[in-house]
Amino acid sequence: MAASGRKKSTTGVTAARRPEVRLPPLVPWDGDGLEPDGDYDGVRFDGTDLTDASGRGARFMDCALDGCALDRAELARARFIDAVLTGVRGVGTDLAEASLRDVEVVDARLGGVQLHGAVLERVVVRGGKIDYLNLRKARLKDVVFEGCVLSEPDFGDAHLVRVEFRDCVLKRADFSSARMESVDLRTVAELDIARGVDRLAGAVISQVQLMELAPAFAAQIGVRVEA
Repeated sequence: MAASGRKKSTTGVTAARRPEVRLPPLVPWDGDGLEPDGDYDGVRFDGTDLTDASGRGARFMDCALDGCALDRAELARARFIDAVLTGVRGVGTDLAEASLRDVEVVDARLGGVQLHGAVLERVVVRGGKIDYLNLRKARLKDVVFEGCVLSEPDFGDAHLVRVEFRDCVLKRADFSSARMESVDLRTVAELDIARGVDRLAGAVISQVQLMELAPAFAAQIGVRVEA
């Protein structure tokens, strides 16, 4: 795996380093579910039903998950390294305190994903829709959300470094107590911040977004705007 270098735009915001995952030839998974602290290396899960699977603390290295069901899967503290998740779906997937490094998530359809306290480094989330994504107290470094819909994502107390939101939709986002460094929001298709507009220091927004957020900024500092 080789990650692309960082670039700085004309605005001074540093671009995220994207993962370049090159998977080796993979072995089809023919097991039954997952095991806590299991070790999955060079495996392809193709349409595997992992509903209610218990893989807490498991390690997935050089793996592909294609079209897998992850409803209520227990993957807390799991580690995903050089992995591609395509078309995964499910509700209530538990990835609390998990570690994702050099990971691509493509066209996911997920709801209520628990990623609080997780560490994401060089991760791309491309396409798909994720409802109620819980990233409270998570650490995100070199992460790109691209062309996806995030409905009511919770970034409360999270630390975001070189995070890009590109052509995606953010609905009712919560940035309460978040910390940001080189966070690029300029190309967000729909930017709707429910809480934490005061935590945007360290982010870059467009002039149009500034006008749209002006009432929230004014309310934050106690300014009343009247016609």
